[in-house]
Amino acid sequence: MKLSKKAYEAELARLQIELVKMQEWIVHKGLKVVVIFEGRDAAGKGGAIKRITESLNPRTCRVVALPKPTEKERTQWYFQRYITHLPSAGEMVLFDRSWYNRAGVERVMGFCTDEEYWEFMRSVPEFENQLIRSGIILIKYWFSVSDDEQEDRFQARINDPTKQWKLSPMDLEARSKWVEYSKAKDIMFQYTDTESSPWYVIDSDIKKNARINCISHLLSVIDYKEIEHKKLELPKRQENTGYIRPPIDSQTYVEDVAGKLAEDDGMKDGSKKSKKKKKKKSKNEEASE
Repeated sequence: MKLSKKAYEAELARLQIELVKMQEWIVHKGLKVVVIFEGRDAAGKGGAIKRITESLNPRTCRVVALPKPTEKERTQWYFQRYITHLPSAGEMVLFDRSWYNRAGVERVMGFCTDEEYWEFMRSVPEFENQLIRSGIILIKYWFSVSDDEQEDRFQARINDPTKQWKLSPMDLEARSKWVEYSKAKDIMFQYTDTESSPWYVIDSDIKKNARINCISHLLSVIDYKEIEHKKLELPKRQENTGYIRPPIDSQTYVEDVAGKLAEDDGMKDGSKKSKKKKKKKSKNEEASE
């Protein structure tokens, strides 16, 4: 059942306050947190990441969304380009797609050899166990979207100029390989959904529900406590003992486009109100006759 807008916004606001508390705890305790977001194109990963990060301090919470590997990176150990983005103490890193590219897009689109693919499948559980043993808290989310819902979201992106950048030629080609991606995901889970590093599946057909479910779960898997702070008090403003600001015309100000729009809008609003008053007056006059 879909959350109402009012219920969604109220719960999101509450959860974002808890996320701030969690981040402060991560910094206080020097924790190292990695959260992986995987799923089909248009599954809602980016929207969930945005709601998680928008209230957090970007100095200790960052998003990693790597482009395709360079020629040099293709010659490196596969995990090498990801290792440089792992967190230091007191940091949380959110991977918008991760090393699991090899199990998904690279496998389906033929960007890796069979040997490279199966080596990855053998290596990744050991790699993740090494991360966990090193003290990293590793959380993996798979956003699951239905065929029909993905189609609707693709159509919405095609018709919205602000979202067309989300549809790359690769995304469009991947759309025709729905079954192959399903098979690849099933094999990936078979090898990498382990007791020490499980996949948590988010039903993402309803975006707002998916965001609330994801954030709620994230908060539940990190055992955090609220850090008590001293009550903040603003200091008194420094007394002006003769400082004079330079004249406005000595600086280059940006044109007040918003002010002009507000003025135009106010004139339109005033015109509408004037017309309503005239209509009301006319009706009252007719009634009095």
